[in-house]
Amino acid sequence: MIDDEAVNNAKERLRQEIGDLTAQLNAKKQRLRDLEATTTDVDDDSNAVSPKQNQRALTNDDIARYSRQLILPGFGVAGQLKLKTSSVLIVGAGGLGCPAAQYLAGAGCGHVGLVDYDRVDKSNLHRQTLHTITRIGMDKTESAKIALEELNPHCRISCHTRLLSRFTAMHIIRDYDVVLDCSDNVATRYLLNDACVMLRKPLVSGSALKLDGQLTVYNFGVTGPCYRCIYPVPPPPEAVTNCGDGGVLGAVTGTIGSLQALEAIKIIVGLGDVLAGRLLIFDGSTLQFRNIRIRSKRENCHICSPQPLITELIDYEQFCGMHATDKDNPLQLLEPEQRIDAMDYKALQQQQPAHLLIDVRQPAEFEICQLPSAVNVPLAQILDDSYLKQLGSQLDSKELPIVVLCRRGNDSQIAVQHMRNRFPDHSIRDLEGGLHAWSSQVDPSFPTY
Repeated sequence: MIDDEAVNNAKERLRQEIGDLTAQLNAKKQRLRDLEATTTDVDDDSNAVSPKQNQRALTNDDIARYSRQLILPGFGVAGQLKLKTSSVLIVGAGGLGCPAAQYLAGAGCGHVGLVDYDRVDKSNLHRQTLHTITRIGMDKTESAKIALEELNPHCRISCHTRLLSRFTAMHIIRDYDVVLDCSDNVATRYLLNDACVMLRKPLVSGSALKLDGQLTVYNFGVTGPCYRCIYPVPPPPEAVTNCGDGGVLGAVTGTIGSLQALEAIKIIVGLGDVLAGRLLIFDGSTLQFRNIRIRSKRENCHICSPQPLITELIDYEQFCGMHATDKDNPLQLLEPEQRIDAMDYKALQQQQPAHLLIDVRQPAEFEICQLPSAVNVPLAQILDDSYLKQLGSQLDSKELPIVVLCRRGNDSQIAVQHMRNRFPDHSIRDLEGGLHAWSSQVDPSFPTY
């Protein structure tokens, strides 16, 4: 009998190999285009024409491809030529970066740069529309590049497959006219802001979480504020939620990412009123847009004032107290004896001693999957003591050990800390690594998300 798990593993390996080969082929195609761009086309009866000269005129293909925007008042041939010679850097090839890149390449932007350190995962596909199931495991930049070249082969796509840092940001950004912040973490936002101010680049910043989105343009014009003008001090790490924890609807990221592309086009072409000094707020649940005015440049801003205190890029992870990624980073809040690993908890279940298993995820997450006998008490209920008052009466009558779990073992530690403060003499531990650890170490058939 064929082992289904072995077959699935073989399929995954084949998909990975196909993805790697496709990425190599794509890189060679780009190399060929780069070489062709450095050569000169010479006819027997004509003078040499350089690629730069070719960019100063629209071809018949350009006119046919972009005809619907060429006829727009205020856009025309001049606007299309500006796009054709422009370059835009998109930081993050995810939910925001995919639609932004798609519309910029489709509109005829001459050069699009993609920055992303991550690989395509199945959980990306509902919102990151440039990626496909056949490219799971491929670098996101390479996956996006394949899709964009299929859309518009005349758009040059550059891949920067790395985590943007203070050591690489200036070198990468200086080659582009406009930068789009499509990242999902505060440290990268500060890094991009500071680098763009130093290099005098406009920064189109978007964000999306759950059913909400925001958009603005920093460092544009004389009075346009930068990110530090609005947020001189980063928020505490525990106040920041990414879409991996809070969730997001794909159509919301598509809306904000498309608007980021629109603002970039307006900046390049000189069209309309750029969203500088204003914040666009999108509420997907009611489908309402609000446009509010934000402050102008701060006179004492540490980065964009006439006498800045910050004159070079700093350690932004240290400054923000959080990592420059959107990944869940394991917390270490408890002592080893206050935790139980997945295998030990399995043994505890088999011994069948009486204990209380509390799952502190949100009800919507608990509905997806849960361990047998788990009681769902969201973390917020535990932190405001609404549940602990009821629990206290149960614990007075019997010595009932408590195990607390969540998705990855972070929220459960916060819950255990709070509960141990209330019941210091009681046995309260968290399941280390949460349900992800249970799936990887005990039950591979248990779903993860």
